[in-house]
Amino acid sequence: MGIREWPQGERPQDKLLQHGTQTLSNAELLAILWRTGIRGRSAVSVAQGLLSHFGGLRALLVAPSHAYPRGCGLGAARHAQLQAVVEIGRRQLMETLQRGNPLENPRATRDYLRARLRDLPHELFCCLLLDNRHRVISFNELFRGTIDGASVHPREVVKLALEANSAAVILAHNHPSGVAEPSRADELITRRLRDALSLVDIRLLDHFVVGDSCCVSLAERGLI
Repeated sequence: MGIREWPQGERPQDKLLQHGTQTLSNAELLAILWRTGIRGRSAVSVAQGLLSHFGGLRALLVAPSHAYPRGCGLGAARHAQLQAVVEIGRRQLMETLQRGNPLENPRATRDYLRARLRDLPHELFCCLLLDNRHRVISFNELFRGTIDGASVHPREVVKLALEANSAAVILAHNHPSGVAEPSRADELITRRLRDALSLVDIRLLDHFVVGDSCCVSLAERGLI
């Protein structure tokens, strides 16, 4: 039976309009996004199958298209829809961050960095450039790969900060292992960047390490 034949009030779109998004299951939310199922299966059934195959919503959202099971009903168009939804969420978080003061709203900073970095299969070293009121000027991806003294170049960070006329910097990178505990290399490069930035009167406010379930602040650890 297709969703259109379901009793009114049980259809995902009707439930959302009448009772709000929080009342819908992950499969129902995906069904609203995709609208139609495949032969013999409703959109909700297709979504349930995919969620079961990948083990949950997060794993489905970050899965590459080549990982989809054959005949699952998730082709290039639906993959593009999923990626668009993920990116909309990231941009909404960035707008929240840009409207406020990241130092007064550390949760917004952590939420954005986790959304941006948590599920990447490789390490990515980034920075938030801030003005003299600690408002976000820009978010910049700087280096990709293992973070150590050879891969992160302080002169590039300093150059970028000076070009943007920033007064302060927040650094961030992810650990694809999912473990957010800062390494010895993380501590060393943080001190090198702090010292390099201080030479041009730019403050390093924090360095976040993003893992699977948390975002560790080196400033809170007393390492800056």
